[in-house]
Amino acid sequence: MAIDRDKLRDRLDRATAHLDPPYAVVDLSAFDANAGALVDRAAGKPVRIASKSVRVRELLTRALARPGWRGVMAFTLPEALWLARSGVSDDVLVAYPTADRGALAELAADPALAEAVTLMVDDAGQLDLIDQVSPPGSRPALRICLELDASWRPLGGRVHVGVRRSPVHSAGAAGTLAAAVAGRPGFRLVGLMSYEAQIAGLGDAPPGKAVLGTAIRVTQRGSYRELLARRAAAVAAVREHADLEFVNGGGTGSVAATSADPAVTEVTAGSGLYGPTLFDAYRAWRPTPAAFFACAVVRRPGPGLATVLGGGWIASGPPADSRVPRPWLPAGLKLLGAEGAGEVQTPLAGDAATALRIGDRVWFRHAKAGELCEHVNEVHLVDGDSVVGTVPTYRGEGHAFL
Repeated sequence: MAIDRDKLRDRLDRATAHLDPPYAVVDLSAFDANAGALVDRAAGKPVRIASKSVRVRELLTRALARPGWRGVMAFTLPEALWLARSGVSDDVLVAYPTADRGALAELAADPALAEAVTLMVDDAGQLDLIDQVSPPGSRPALRICLELDASWRPLGGRVHVGVRRSPVHSAGAAGTLAAAVAGRPGFRLVGLMSYEAQIAGLGDAPPGKAVLGTAIRVTQRGSYRELLARRAAAVAAVREHADLEFVNGGGTGSVAATSADPAVTEVTAGSGLYGPTLFDAYRAWRPTPAAFFACAVVRRPGPGLATVLGGGWIASGPPADSRVPRPWLPAGLKLLGAEGAGEVQTPLAGDAATALRIGDRVWFRHAKAGELCEHVNEVHLVDGDSVVGTVPTYRGEGHAFL
């Protein structure tokens, strides 16, 4: 859907005229539209919300209240305990293994939390650590999900396509680990998860790079075909040892493709609710931009230049232009190659810079979704041309989980 950026800028400026930058906003109409579109793309399978990509409890709750959304995928165990205790969800899957002994002790000491939170495991050593913290006879059975590595290893494994996550890659390895979990007291195997980052997290239409885009699409098709067969075999191998409640897969960039896999019972999404710039490089579906941050023009250092205070909110991942925030409103602004987006000031050039005056706002989009919230204590919720609420981020509630 084409966006009239002039109208959007005018609406956001009017809604936030009483605020002093820097600040962040979420446009609720775009957020809700994205939430509905993700459910549609999941084609009847429930969508588990990735909290890492939201980091605002009010917005997690807003999405979960909509039909089609069910459960949370948290990124740390302390976060999962907090979300479960505060009533955000009674179904919280921790996406990564934990070595947080204090949080494990809390989980093992509370039967209600033990029923609400599922731990991620890909190595028997992780089970050993849990037993060291709380011996199996002294705790309720802890819910366990196995992570199947979803990377593609063509040419006999000489090539690795994807991220380095679980060491459990084959169906046989998944079955072996499942048997180990099922055979140990104090654990209950309930799920299997695989995240195909090379499909869900990699845009297949990078701007100005047609050849690279073609190569990415060919690679993603090959990876998807291989994963379909391997994931089905892994699920079958694990089911020999446990009655699985769920098989989770995907991310915002692959919701439709992953939901089409018969072995998968639910998909995960989160970034698509905010629509950060990394998802501008996807062909299949591009979320409507919903999250923005504003910085104030404080200098006019020369003709065709305007400098804002702050702006250097860089995203994690490989150092590259794709991780830099993009000046988006007004249209026609660009960063300077020699300075980029700075911690305390960001010079901007382009036709639009000429018309900017001291005190004007420049609206940026972050490269990634939830990381925006690590820079602000609150998010202003915009509906139309009004701020209808101001809610704390994780940071604003005193939590910095990673």
